[in-house]
Amino acid sequence: MLQPSRERKWTYADYLTWPEDERWELIDGVAYAMVPGPLRLHQAISGDLYVLLRKSLEGKPCQVYFAPFDVRLTEVDESDEATKTVVQPDLSVFCSETHLDEKGAKGPPDLVVEILSPSTSSRDTIVKRALYERHGVPEYWIVDPETRMVYQFVLTSGRYAEARELSAGMRLEAATLGGVAFGIDELFPQS
Repeated sequence: MLQPSRERKWTYADYLTWPEDERWELIDGVAYAMVPGPLRLHQAISGDLYVLLRKSLEGKPCQVYFAPFDVRLTEVDESDEATKTVVQPDLSVFCSETHLDEKGAKGPPDLVVEILSPSTSSRDTIVKRALYERHGVPEYWIVDPETRMVYQFVLTSGRYAEARELSAGMRLEAATLGGVAFGIDELFPQS
């Protein structure tokens, strides 16, 4: 069995052979271990945000998924097995069944949410931001539990516009999912 390594490029076919009890992401063929597990605050925010999104999306054809949920982002004419990018966003929203299959999803979500952890912070803010932009994810939220802020990126003419920075007392309105809105304070547990 192949063991993930950063010394070579991997594909989705390789990824499927790795141990099921380990979590990995592939970004442009580079394997990233998803360890250690998320902190309790990260999980609390993820759970609360999942519930807020589910409630806001009632009656819409959109579905919310939480990690671990494989999202395969393919390049043009790249077969499923040759796909070099498989990510597991903390939360992803799909408003069309066309990207969903029994393995997860193949294609860009309508919204991706990543909640920063000390071990993944730079990957989420730099590497994944560029990745989601390149693959046409219409909206990307980065939630920072430390500062209690949300950074909202919206795709405009193929590029993410400057982040809208949201903090306590402000309201987050999804730019691409009409009617999805809630207060920033609802995302963070009261201290």
